[in-house]
Amino acid sequence: MNKKHTKLLAFDKNHVWHPYTSMSSPLPSYLVASAEGVHINLASGESLIDGMSSWWSVLHGYNHPKLNSALIEQSTKMSHVMFGGLTHQSAIDLCEKLIRLTPHGLDKVFLSDSGSVSVEVAMKMALQYWHSKQSENIAYKSKTKLLTVRNGYHGDTFAAMSVCDPVTGMHQIFEQVLMQSYFAPAPSIAFGQLWQAEETKALRQLFEQHHDELAAFIIEPIVQGTGGMRFYHPQYLKECRKLCDQYDVLLIVDEIATGFGRTGKLFACEWAEISPDIMCLGKTLTGGYITLAATLCTDDIANTISEGEAGCFMHGPTFMGNALACAVANASIDLLFENDWQQQVNTIEHQLTSLLMPLATHTRVKDTRVLGTIGAVECLQRVNVAHIQKRFVELGVWIRPFGKLIYIIPPLIINNEQLTTLVNAIATVLDEDDCFISNE
Repeated sequence: MNKKHTKLLAFDKNHVWHPYTSMSSPLPSYLVASAEGVHINLASGESLIDGMSSWWSVLHGYNHPKLNSALIEQSTKMSHVMFGGLTHQSAIDLCEKLIRLTPHGLDKVFLSDSGSVSVEVAMKMALQYWHSKQSENIAYKSKTKLLTVRNGYHGDTFAAMSVCDPVTGMHQIFEQVLMQSYFAPAPSIAFGQLWQAEETKALRQLFEQHHDELAAFIIEPIVQGTGGMRFYHPQYLKECRKLCDQYDVLLIVDEIATGFGRTGKLFACEWAEISPDIMCLGKTLTGGYITLAATLCTDDIANTISEGEAGCFMHGPTFMGNALACAVANASIDLLFENDWQQQVNTIEHQLTSLLMPLATHTRVKDTRVLGTIGAVECLQRVNVAHIQKRFVELGVWIRPFGKLIYIIPPLIINNEQLTTLVNAIATVLDEDDCFISNE
């Protein structure tokens, strides 16, 4: 590495605060020079096969010519205009696509900056909806709480933190200042296992006890991501929809990580054949190019809020409907269908099943699981993040484990050879004691 790169990394270490790391003793950062296809090219010369899709966002790989062209073309017209009182074709086209592709009934679209903000928007929609219905029934005034399940994760902003798992959600330090929500046990019957009606007994009891207080129930459909890549039975989500209908509670599904084909369905709630009242989208919405999110809701929610006391929904991001982001999102969605996403996902799932699932017999492994493009190895020990990251780089891959979990969720364009390299790298580190922290 030359002097310039060394100087950049030194400044980065001393002054740039990276996510989920300490400034006094930071985890190492690797300087990226470029990225192409499924490869991240480091300034030090290594080319790494990306197993993370840059935190699940890069759907079609890096530096894609069609996505690049969409950005360039849009930039020659305008990069951004305020969305208050103005609109543009890129945003209109995107909202039309989202309404057409998402489950039936989600006919209104609110665009925002990031996935976490889309959750904030969803929660505010639910709360303002019931506030706006007070003229019909004063009892609705008490519907100010959220219900969710443990092991969930919905983002790092304040309202989103309040519905993340209070233990595993990384936000215990803020417990005393967060809005208080109700938590049901996490779904325990895995995807593919035999359904048992007792699974939702505790959830049903919480609905029975607190429905007068509940504005909404929020859940990640089918896949609990940061909570451990846990894949649960679709019937659980069906029961959630039934309970919300029975007890007059709105259903919010957080499809930020699962949307756009990641689980084998275009949207994960399709596994349960349900439609939510509110849906959150983000991450892969722009193919990983620019931050953008969307919150979709029903006509009833939008009209009730609009005809309520405030007369409008009380939210308005500065970069709402950003033209560059909307243009690349349109191109990414078009590319999804041009590339036959279902075949891409099926190919990845088949290979992950054949290569990664056998790692379950390793003495260091508790469980392996695969769904769509997601492959997870749950270990018996916590990973040594700094050391295991270094080893993965030496093995020519980019995989970012956390806790006891090593997982991959690669871009859809990955080929068999590249995917084999990723799984082989996981198999290699499982044999290395230095990559793990002793439970003793």
